[in-house]
Amino acid sequence: MFLIIRYAAFLKGTQTGFMMANPIQTPVTPRENIDPAVLKIAVILLVGGLAPLFDTTMVNVAINTLTASLHTTMADIQWVITGYLLAMSMTIPVSGWAVNRFGGKRMWLFSLGVFLCGSVLSALSWDVLSLIVSRIFQGIGAGLLIPILMTLTAQAAGGKNLGQIMSLMSLPALFAPIFGPVLGGIIVHTLGWHWIFFINIPICIVAFVLAWHELPENKSSESDNTLDITGILLLSPALALLVYAISRVSSCGESFWLMVITPLIVGIVLLGVFIIHATSVKKGSLIDIGLFKSRTFSASCVLLFAIGAISSGAMLLLPLYFQQVRGADVLFAGLWLIPEGLGMLLTRSWIGKLTDRIDSRVLVQTGLVVVIIGIVPFSFAGPDTSPLLIAATLFVEGIGLGGVLIPVMASAYRGLDREQIPHASSATRIFQLIGGAFGSAAIAVIIQHRLQVQVTSGIAEVTTAYTGAFWWLAGLAIIAILSAFALPLKEEDGTDPTGTLQPVH
Repeated sequence: MFLIIRYAAFLKGTQTGFMMANPIQTPVTPRENIDPAVLKIAVILLVGGLAPLFDTTMVNVAINTLTASLHTTMADIQWVITGYLLAMSMTIPVSGWAVNRFGGKRMWLFSLGVFLCGSVLSALSWDVLSLIVSRIFQGIGAGLLIPILMTLTAQAAGGKNLGQIMSLMSLPALFAPIFGPVLGGIIVHTLGWHWIFFINIPICIVAFVLAWHELPENKSSESDNTLDITGILLLSPALALLVYAISRVSSCGESFWLMVITPLIVGIVLLGVFIIHATSVKKGSLIDIGLFKSRTFSASCVLLFAIGAISSGAMLLLPLYFQQVRGADVLFAGLWLIPEGLGMLLTRSWIGKLTDRIDSRVLVQTGLVVVIIGIVPFSFAGPDTSPLLIAATLFVEGIGLGGVLIPVMASAYRGLDREQIPHASSATRIFQLIGGAFGSAAIAVIIQHRLQVQVTSGIAEVTTAYTGAFWWLAGLAIIAILSAFALPLKEEDGTDPTGTLQPVH
């Protein structure tokens, strides 16, 4: 399907998508510091970005508690997560148009308001149905927040120091896996599950006030002010059906064809029709298919899918591993993940600057090799493996994960016109979301299948099931390494040594 998108991009035109009047210039002096005005905008946006990322990790920790407190089943409570993802997938495509039409600041404030309302409703929920509906409101806000965050930052930077900027903007995604599970475990244990949603309220209020007073007003675009209704009716349900199908793989049982294959086929068909529609629309398409004429952007999207799958798969796999193989409770399972987060933090402190100076292909492939080095030992570990060795392995894996996402994101935005950035933000977020859903579903299927084929379910059999899942993550990282060869070197990506953007073929 991705090859179809890529081919359709070339059919749409020749070079128009990448030879706009005011292309973003790559930095002439890659070692220069971030402009203080850009840094101020980035920090303000980061405050708002904390809420949805921490919320996701804390809700995952509270799933068992929610099941018992709301007197429901695990199958029903899973919709607290699935409904959130579905709402995000249907909202993300609209974010690019909304920023161009109404302006980034207005849409940022609107998104914060929607997420805040969803958080209040979730905290006040009285049964599983009311919580699911409230989480859908949260998902709508989150589906807008993250793409808008990246769009406003990339536009403010003007193409300069993209590596350092992406390193800074990825901090919430770094701290959420470190502190989210631990904080969620503490809150649920001491205050109750309602407070994992109440805690979003002060964060959103502070972010709203800061953005209201400090974010500069940016004018809406007059060149893309028509909403692509046909595109919305095709792409949003297509993404929702794909996410739904993937999320149901591990729990559909005998209704596999009805719950997985049917929505998967319908989603793919709708996506194909959307591609045909987008290539026929000369102006104002919901997602600019012309972006995929760039080999750099196309390769970045493929890698974002793979990175999303690896990260989400590991985020699901590791806490379960520590609880079911190592015998840790929820709080200690969260504490086990701290070394991984510290490794990511160590990498993020300098990978941004390297991204502005070294080829992204080299950085991505090196980071993925380190990820594999950190994953493979888990395939041989067991209940009695030294805790220090486990911690060291997690630290190495974190170093690798921290060094992959930033150069990929920086590559995705290089050479784009200012008005293409919202479309790029939507597209990259979509690939991450679908990849994340795929990674989580694949891990759940692998573990469940291996446990089902075992005659007994002792600790040895459980360990074997998780061993296969870790091998799967390593294999996906190898595929990503091969995909990274599609990332062009600096002399190939439209940038010459003086920092002038050249035509991209």
